[in-house]
Amino acid sequence: MRTQWQKVALPGGRAGTEVRGTAHVVLPAYNEAASLPALLRRLASVTDTGDLVVWVVDDGSSDDTAEVALAGVPGLDVRLVRHQVNLGLGQAVHSGLRAVLEDARRDDFVVVMDADDTHDPALVPVLRAALSAGADLAICSRFAEGGDDTTAPNYRRALSRGAAVLFRHVVGVDGVRDFTSGFRAYRVSLLDRACKHWGERLIEERGFACMVELLIKLRYCRPVISEVPLCLRYDRKQGASKLKIGRTVLQYLRLMARDRLAPPPYRTL
Repeated sequence: MRTQWQKVALPGGRAGTEVRGTAHVVLPAYNEAASLPALLRRLASVTDTGDLVVWVVDDGSSDDTAEVALAGVPGLDVRLVRHQVNLGLGQAVHSGLRAVLEDARRDDFVVVMDADDTHDPALVPVLRAALSAGADLAICSRFAEGGDDTTAPNYRRALSRGAAVLFRHVVGVDGVRDFTSGFRAYRVSLLDRACKHWGERLIEERGFACMVELLIKLRYCRPVISEVPLCLRYDRKQGASKLKIGRTVLQYLRLMARDRLAPPPYRTL
């Protein structure tokens, strides 16, 4: 049985609309048992700056990812969402967002970040501040002033830069330089407006292109978007990358073609 989205009515995206509630951090995870303990400890330290709940989405892992999530760490509320088989990053993000929106309160917000410990949880309060300053969506950007991705392999840096140039010219979303970043914060109201229109189709891509797809669809909600600098810590990554270059490029090209051919929403979102 599919979980239904909870519909939450909220005013959104106005300067001075402070985000006072819980930060719900979604961690899509596939075979991340080695990385999760350190990341969860870092997230536990962020609870000092406000309420925080972590949602680990175990996407059919063959290692002890689920067991690590269930064990948790002291002082941190960790909840497990589980796929029995691997469904891909897109479905993991989708399941995480559904689970959060069923639990979220009016003044909460949602953060999606990687589970491989390459994203710094210390940025969660920075994202909260960006939303409180009036943004509907805040992106941790490698390409904002102060951002850095020099610890990542050259092929990943080339792919992210190429995608940024391509999507900036073809799609064009104001305020966005880093289209493929997986570290973002969303107002609940923004996700609610989007899911009222797209429902279960909010994220259809299975792979890494899902983050761009979500951004492309959210643009029809005319969100206020801001970027904060991200210093990627790829040097903390445990294990091999799950990114497949050829497959991801094809996903990006297919996503652009679909966006150009699909009509915009028939009503204001």
